[in-house]
Amino acid sequence: MPVVGSGIVSSTFDCADPDARADGLAAAARAVRAGQLVVLPTDTVYGLGCDAFSAPAVRSLLAAKNRGPDMPVPVLVGSWSTIDGLVVGVPDAARSLIEAFWPGGLSLVLSHAPSLSWDLGMTKGTVMLRMPLHPVALELLRDVGPMAVSSANTSGAPPAADAAEAAAQLGDQVTVYLDGGPSGTPVASTIVDLTADEPRILREGAVPSAEISEVLGREIVSG
Repeated sequence: MPVVGSGIVSSTFDCADPDARADGLAAAARAVRAGQLVVLPTDTVYGLGCDAFSAPAVRSLLAAKNRGPDMPVPVLVGSWSTIDGLVVGVPDAARSLIEAFWPGGLSLVLSHAPSLSWDLGMTKGTVMLRMPLHPVALELLRDVGPMAVSSANTSGAPPAADAAEAAAQLGDQVTVYLDGGPSGTPVASTIVDLTADEPRILREGAVPSAEISEVLGREIVSG
C-alpha cells in the first residue's frame, strides 16, 4: 500500500501473504542498497534499519528518530559467521554465548575492526551486535548483509509493536514497511559487554543473567 509524502513513496507489505512478503523483501533490499530506510519486524520490537556501512543512511536513521550520535546504532546480522569480519577478534566467551543464544534476544558489545568504513555514532571503537530470531528479518539480513537497526520510534516515544505504529511515528521518512504482524510483548535484548577482560551485563532483558553465567561457567556482574 503506497503512501505519497514529501518526495518519497512509502510502501507497506503484508508479510503474512507469501507473494507480498517476497515483493516486500525485494523492495526492502533495493531500498537498503540505495541508502534508504526500512522498517522490519524483529523478535523484540519493530526496527528501523539501513545499510550499516552507509554513513549518510545512518545519519538519516538518527534524524528520523530525532536522536544524536551520542547513542550509537546497534547492528543486526543474519548469521553467526558474519561477525568475524566485523570485530577485532571473537573471544571464546562470545562464541559460547552466540552458540547458546543466537538467534535471539542477546546483544554483544565487541571491539569493531578498525578497517571498517562505517559511522554508527559515538561508539568509542565498539559495536553492539545481535542476530534476531525472526524469519523476515533474517531473510533480509542474509540478502543485504549487516544492517544498522534501532527501535522503530521517535526519541521519547514507545517502541513500535507493529508496522502501523511505526508508520504513525516515522511516516514517509521510511521507504519500505515490512508488516510481520504484532511483535507481542516487547522485551529488550540482554546486553553483554565483552570488550574488557571480564564480561559485564549492561542490561538484563530477554536472556536472564543466570543463563549467561551458566554458559560462561562463572558469575557475571551487572552494571
